[in-house]
Amino acid sequence: MSELTDPDASAPSGHDSTPGFRPTAVAAVPLAAIGEAIGVAVPGASSSVTVTGISLNSRSIRPGDLYVALPGATRHGADYASQAIEAGAVAVLTDDAGARLLALANDIPVPVLLAGEPRSVVGRLSALIYQSRPAGAAAPALFGVTGTNGKTTTTYFINALLQALGKRTGLIGTIEILAGGEPIPSLLTTPESTDVHALLALMRERGLDAASMEVSSHAVSFHRVDAVVFDVAGFTNLTQDHLDLHGTMEEYFQTKARLFTPERARAAVVTVDDAWGRKLATAAEIPVTTLATAGHPSSGNGDAGRPADGTAAGTADQAADWIVATTTPRGLGSDFVLRHRDGAELRVHTGLPGSFNVANAALATVMVLAGGHEPAAVQAALDAADPFTVAVPGRMQLVSTAPAAVVDFAHNPDALERALEAVRSPEPGSKVIVVFGATGQRDQGKRPAMGAIAARLADTVIISDDDPHDEDAAAIRADVLAGALAAKDDEGLDCTVLEVFPREAAILKAAELAGAGDTILVAGRGHEVWQEVKGVNLALDDRVELRNALTARGFTVLEDHRIES
Repeated sequence: MSELTDPDASAPSGHDSTPGFRPTAVAAVPLAAIGEAIGVAVPGASSSVTVTGISLNSRSIRPGDLYVALPGATRHGADYASQAIEAGAVAVLTDDAGARLLALANDIPVPVLLAGEPRSVVGRLSALIYQSRPAGAAAPALFGVTGTNGKTTTTYFINALLQALGKRTGLIGTIEILAGGEPIPSLLTTPESTDVHALLALMRERGLDAASMEVSSHAVSFHRVDAVVFDVAGFTNLTQDHLDLHGTMEEYFQTKARLFTPERARAAVVTVDDAWGRKLATAAEIPVTTLATAGHPSSGNGDAGRPADGTAAGTADQAADWIVATTTPRGLGSDFVLRHRDGAELRVHTGLPGSFNVANAALATVMVLAGGHEPAAVQAALDAADPFTVAVPGRMQLVSTAPAAVVDFAHNPDALERALEAVRSPEPGSKVIVVFGATGQRDQGKRPAMGAIAARLADTVIISDDDPHDEDAAAIRADVLAGALAAKDDEGLDCTVLEVFPREAAILKAAELAGAGDTILVAGRGHEVWQEVKGVNLALDDRVELRNALTARGFTVLEDHRIES
């Protein structure tokens, strides 16, 4: 994480995303070459200074690094230049404001390079310094997944399928980062570009064959995937989220669409279940394979799923390249058939519940096919290894079966609706109890919408706190509660709506209300183990709290050592 305050960051302050990310061997790059690459003047006497790393964070500087000092929400990175230099930085790259701050400080004993928008060149510099994907050299095949929901699970599915195909794989995402060694906890959906390129270089150094990466809209907006070219980019869906950053759904879409250009990807697989997907399939500037996983086109979450120009960006009778032809329940999961327009079929199974996990598994399969793997080999791997039953921490993660107790990351209207529909038992008399809240300092418009969805789809709605950040927790709960109560009253819904806080008390209440045949869904935080309240990070893991609450009630919980991420 950089000194820049980033709305995608959710880790405890002071933590650092860089340790373990870098390759062991980096060829020194002269500062003159760095200046030439970005069109920045380098003082003549400093041209021979050599650089072996790059960081946006003064706390993660190593000897030989270029320190990039960026403006932040409250402080400028230039304020930390002395710490970076003490740690071994051999040069500083900053903007006009940073240069003025440095001029007011004591003499800076290292060269200072000046760029108008330094963040916009960091990706290029990181690729140059780490030689992450050099032309003509062997490098892992790279799969990038974007969309509102399903990114994490789809990347885990891709990773599992590639492993079943005998590949050595890497993973970069919300939960953890895998580069052929021990998992590294992740702090951002997509790390900073300095770390992304260092990780890609590390994967190349370790001889990995392929890697999958989540690509958030924040990653595109904040230049975290600059100078990265994906072999295959995949699109899941687009529903209301992150409008605090993007303002409108159209702007949100346009940010995602920037991934599907020749500068960022060679080929694409686009799910066309919603109107945004169909629009993207038409607008993408690279070869596109289309995938339809729903029985009919849907516009997502009401009007939130329709492009701003009102078009459907395609029609229901436009055949996708691949479709989910049939789906049959099996246990908590599903068997389904993927059928190509030429008649070829693949038989696929996922052990994770919900139609959205059928969509995630289908997208992962088609992306691997688009990456050059033969259908017969993919079918053999699917049959032999059941890769789409992999446990994904905090994504429809089952904690107990009686009652069925699930922890999921669903934190926006569409994801919450899908999760609630997925966990509803067909058994007569079975109730659904949901615990959730909303994140502070984020898109406020989704709060009442989430409350209304919970009231429509759950029997007992327990509204609690998510991560309030610096916002008043009671005010956030009030927004969600208003939506739930309005839906209950206006639509005559037969549900119970409760407000219980703190969150651990809400989870305990859910366990107290549940019978063995009921379902508890704890939604919104998934794998997260910290709750941020007024700048303080409190230890809180929904999975641990739910296990403890169920155990206290005498229920049996599943023994899963992977519950900790």
